[in-house]
Amino acid sequence: MASGWDARPPWRPGRLPLLLCMLLLLRLRSPARAAHIKKAEATTTTTSSGAEADEGRFDRYYHEEELGSALREAAAAGPPGLARLFSIGRSVEGRPLWVLRLTAGLGPPPPDGDEGPDAAGPLLPGRPQVKLVGNMHGDETVSRQVLVYLARELAAGYRRGDPRLVRLLNTTDVYVLPSLNPDGFERAREGDCGLGDGGPPGASGRDNSRGRDLNRSFPDQFSTGEPPALDDVPEVRALIDWIRRNKFVLSGNLHGGSVVASYPFDDSPEHEATGVYSKTSDDEVFKYLAKAYASNHPIMKTGTPHCPGDEDETFKDGITNGAHWYDVEGGMQDYNYVWANCFEITLELSCCKYPPASQLRQEWENNRESLITLIEKVHIGVKGFVKDLVTGSGLENATISVAGINHNITTGRFGDFHRLLLPGTYNITAALTGYMPLTVNNIIVKEGPAAKVNFSLRPTVTSVISDTTDVVTASTVAILNIPPGTQSSHQPIQPKDFHHHHFPDMEIFLRRFANEYPNITRLYSLGKSVESRELYVMEISDNPGVHEPGEPEFKYIGNMHGNEVVGRELLLNLIEYLCKNFGTDPEVTDLVQSTRIHLMPSMNPDGYEKAQEGDSVSVIGRNNSNNFDLNRNFPDQFVQITDPTQPETIAVMSWMKAYPFVLSANLHGGSLVVNYPFDDDEQGVATYSKSPDDAVFQQIALSYSKENSQMFQGRPCKNMYPNEYFPHGITNGASWYNVPGGMQDWNYLQTNCFEVTIELGCVKYPFEKDLPKFWEQNRRSLIQFMKQVHQGVKGFVLDATDGRGILNATISVAEINHPVTTYKTGDYWRLLVPGTYKITASARGYNPVTKNVTVKGEGAIQVNFTLVRSSADSNNESKKGKGDSTNTEDASDPTTKVFETLIKDLSAENGLEALILRSSSNLALYRYHSYKDLSEFLRGLVMNYPHITNLTNLGQSAEYRHIWSLEISNKPNVSEPEEPKIRFVAGIHGNAPVGTELLLALAEFLCLNYKRNPALTQLVDRTRIVIVPSLNPDGRERAQEKDCTSKIGRTNARGKDLDTDFTSYGYKVQMNTDNASQPETKAIIENLIQRQDFSLSVALDGGSVLVTYPYDKPVQTVENKETLKHLASLYASNHPSMHLGQPGCPNKSDENIPGGVMRGAEWHSHLGSMKDYSVTYGHCPEITVYTSCCYFPSATQLPSLWAENRKSLLSMLVEVHKGVHGFVKDKTGKPISKAVIVLNEGIKVHTKEGGYFHVLLAPGVHNINAIADGYQQQHSQVFVHHDAASSVVIVFDTDNRIFGLPRELVVTVSGATMSALILTAGIIWCICSIKSNRHKDGFHRLRQHHDEYEDEIRMMSTGSKKSLLSHEFQDETDTEEETLYSSKH
Repeated sequence: MASGWDARPPWRPGRLPLLLCMLLLLRLRSPARAAHIKKAEATTTTTSSGAEADEGRFDRYYHEEELGSALREAAAAGPPGLARLFSIGRSVEGRPLWVLRLTAGLGPPPPDGDEGPDAAGPLLPGRPQVKLVGNMHGDETVSRQVLVYLARELAAGYRRGDPRLVRLLNTTDVYVLPSLNPDGFERAREGDCGLGDGGPPGASGRDNSRGRDLNRSFPDQFSTGEPPALDDVPEVRALIDWIRRNKFVLSGNLHGGSVVASYPFDDSPEHEATGVYSKTSDDEVFKYLAKAYASNHPIMKTGTPHCPGDEDETFKDGITNGAHWYDVEGGMQDYNYVWANCFEITLELSCCKYPPASQLRQEWENNRESLITLIEKVHIGVKGFVKDLVTGSGLENATISVAGINHNITTGRFGDFHRLLLPGTYNITAALTGYMPLTVNNIIVKEGPAAKVNFSLRPTVTSVISDTTDVVTASTVAILNIPPGTQSSHQPIQPKDFHHHHFPDMEIFLRRFANEYPNITRLYSLGKSVESRELYVMEISDNPGVHEPGEPEFKYIGNMHGNEVVGRELLLNLIEYLCKNFGTDPEVTDLVQSTRIHLMPSMNPDGYEKAQEGDSVSVIGRNNSNNFDLNRNFPDQFVQITDPTQPETIAVMSWMKAYPFVLSANLHGGSLVVNYPFDDDEQGVATYSKSPDDAVFQQIALSYSKENSQMFQGRPCKNMYPNEYFPHGITNGASWYNVPGGMQDWNYLQTNCFEVTIELGCVKYPFEKDLPKFWEQNRRSLIQFMKQVHQGVKGFVLDATDGRGILNATISVAEINHPVTTYKTGDYWRLLVPGTYKITASARGYNPVTKNVTVKGEGAIQVNFTLVRSSADSNNESKKGKGDSTNTEDASDPTTKVFETLIKDLSAENGLEALILRSSSNLALYRYHSYKDLSEFLRGLVMNYPHITNLTNLGQSAEYRHIWSLEISNKPNVSEPEEPKIRFVAGIHGNAPVGTELLLALAEFLCLNYKRNPALTQLVDRTRIVIVPSLNPDGRERAQEKDCTSKIGRTNARGKDLDTDFTSYGYKVQMNTDNASQPETKAIIENLIQRQDFSLSVALDGGSVLVTYPYDKPVQTVENKETLKHLASLYASNHPSMHLGQPGCPNKSDENIPGGVMRGAEWHSHLGSMKDYSVTYGHCPEITVYTSCCYFPSATQLPSLWAENRKSLLSMLVEVHKGVHGFVKDKTGKPISKAVIVLNEGIKVHTKEGGYFHVLLAPGVHNINAIADGYQQQHSQVFVHHDAASSVVIVFDTDNRIFGLPRELVVTVSGATMSALILTAGIIWCICSIKSNRHKDGFHRLRQHHDEYEDEIRMMSTGSKKSLLSHEFQDETDTEEETLYSSKH
């Protein structure tokens, strides 16, 4: 952390003689110096015979190529399995950022190179990680050399058996990064001490090749400006990614320009140039670490480095607080502490930044003992494991918090943790979502090795109550049957927990109330913050976890700005208030019974942890950990928001889209007012920006402010803003000030939800003693605002035919340009002020209905709408010349009705969760199946469940392995054309076998529950399920577990990516040639896809977390896009994280995929994919599911991957029973097979044997044309529900008309016309015969070209033959695209 150019006075040329004198004095140092060197030598075991050769290694600096060679030599100095050389990335100019890892038991290096996240090798359980980073400033070079010498010393010492070094590397995972800025180093000049001010900017090599100071380029907790642009600093990006992939405990950042050990924080909120001591929560630990280094350095420990230009500078004990020395914003050491588990100090090694190479041996001797001692300090404090009490498996990312120290760490991949602490007695808590937190008190930490403390956390059990079972629990409360509004002398219980809740404390609070009040609460998470903190929501309802038709949903969101904390504490108070008063207080009981309430205490938990108590006006902690303001991060109607959408924003937007929220408030701080939309305007100036519902917003804003007397007065912060006045405590947002990208406007414009922003007080982070006052001021306001959700109009929009609710019907109010839409059961809520309104309900495919409605001041008025389908009459009439086409519901078969009810139940909210909970899921997901194991597993299923399974060999791979297909059905291998058929395929890429394991688990899950679980039994009985678990078994045999990015095994044995092989096959089939494609491709095409009898196909792959739908090929117009996207969205929405659209994969951490769904060509465009072929030639929609970022994750992750995907996989089994089921027959009742069903003038399918057809379609109205040879074409419309299949029967009339005319007339006219043509032809022949001799010579010349003309005529005639039915599902651009791509190669 050497000073910046402007942080130190320049070294004037006149001081050169002084420097030479100082260097001479340093060389001829007092006997104390010599004694120290001898002492160091005395502690080292006798060196090997190669020591003399080392003398030559101190005579020069290692430049580009030599650095890598020197590190390889250092690695080779140790025994095999001790060292691993890899690169974490590259510099601007493409130089590798080398890291040498040193620890015992590493094993051989990976076969696929020294770059990528896996090149470092696997982490070792319980072994703490230490990193040392040098040459961050390219012209500060001593560290670059010293770290290479250290690596060589550690490796050679381990080989020769040095007890100290053997013990160190047996227990410590050491990482040495000699040069973070290799580009700058190559520009720097030996002998340049960096104190002059001559030369052009950047010439010294301090900055990277884009002129950026790497130690000013990290996110900063006290940042005053925009977050750093990491595109300009790939070195910093690589380091951040490396830190995130690991759990470093201790780190040293080695610099030059002084001789001192500096510790965090490096800057302060005030950003004074110098003199401000910026203390961390672990200040004493940091001072201890800094002293450990300084006390072993002969110059540093004196505290008086006497650097030229700063001769009078002193550092007590050779250490300093960074900000107290000078302010460094964006430094690396603070980033390590604030954003990772890692304690990092900065070590200035020499006054001269780039001293002559002749001084390198001395610098090594000065720093050797200090470096080794620092590494050893990683073993102080407390260490241990956090495990699942039931399974004994380690728990990753559990939070370790120490009472009295406001800084938490998290566990590593194996549940291991190392918490650096000084000697003392501590109370430590381990906590993780889904587990009961555990605190161990009075842990004694002594000087020396860490105290061992293990935690075993008990999983929390969610209480699920089915609709048909009465469950009585100990926490059931009696509910008073008191009518709403009845006066009572009862006094509600007030909250008692008034203190600031940091994240672990808040987590414990939320879990506690969720466990104590399971009948009215549900704790869930929307996702994770940037720093992986859960975004918790507490639901409070009399039926938690379920949307009750007709019941409105309400939400409060707090702590969007991390330093505005009152909302966070008020929502925790509100949770306590509602829980403790439900069943005893009439007002609370009525509210909970009639409203589904969602409370989100903290949208920005990361920012909160950086904020400071007592803050009134600062921005410390306001933004999230990527330093973005979340209330400027939402899409805006007037302004293009260019900032990347943050994880917290994505999670909240997905949440708002998933729930039918009606009313909401966003709780802030810094003033005292209710702010309502719009928050900005087109001009971007402070002016009243009125929404269409301005009157409603004023009413609900007043409902809050009038219950808060201080707010209602309208002059909130007289001392801070004496001229600010808000009449009645409310204001239009843009009239106050412009906020582009705000959350409240996005709610109103993009969802049905009306949201306001409530400023709760002038002090953003008040002192704890003031919290009871805030509750008292706001408790009535909070309750009264929630009650506003019951104002206006509510009701249902129903289908007149079957009485079902209509999803996404539109409710519009005349003269108010803001429609709302219905939810799944057709229910809606429309907030309105008292008055008379003309309200219209409309839906696609229905005739709209309008009603006049009078809204009164108390409670919502219920208005239901029943809509008639606009095509009902035409569908049910039999017209002349047209056959019968009717929508039918099979009422004759009671089992069909039962099954329809089941599909509807499983499609409802939480329907699949209930199914899973009632199922047996005792699956052995602990290892991957090799080809042999997979074959035996499948045979075992068939042997144990012979009545519902059938195993088929589709063909053989290039290396002659079978490609297995397992059918699960109540009549396996028997054609049942009336039943839908679904295909699951995995393993097209052999290096991504997670899909294979998920399909094996699905197969076993279905078999295990057949005849045990009624719902699953019905699904198996009425579905033909085909599972192809491994399409590329050869590639799978070559792939290696834990290879997250390796491409080994991706292709088949012939090196062909099978997902690019389907185009060539389709082309060859058309050309009737056999040398088409790979055997694997041919097997699945000929035996599955070309049979054209599947309704849906789901392919499982790896490498991200999303779903793609056709097409994968570029520039492809997607027919039926709405349906394909609907199927993909259905899978993603049933996955716990996929729908959030943020896979968070390494090297793609900022990837944003809306809804977790994307068209294949927009993600990874390529030709010849299986899904494209399935749609084009198989007439079957196919989606591709990417199950994990890692291609081949550890087998320990399989249970969690199954848990994440099983609901989505089962949702596909339910969805395949929706869409349109049809039957085609003639007037006599004879089924017509091979008729063509054309949907929406695009998609074509054929009827199967028996006249059946089935096609999946998105909910809504769809047009059907039916075509069959010899019959009149039929037209129909069908309405597809989101939770049930629509049945259609099409009846054909024989076609007795030709060209639209009666057959008899056409025959008569045709006969007369033919006679006339024959007579005319005879006359012409006679005339031509007479003249033929005259033109004989001309015809002779023409015959010379006879062959060419004959070929041309043949081509023309062939090209003109086009059948109306020859191109169903065919992409006519295929041949053109293949030609285009061939020419490009």
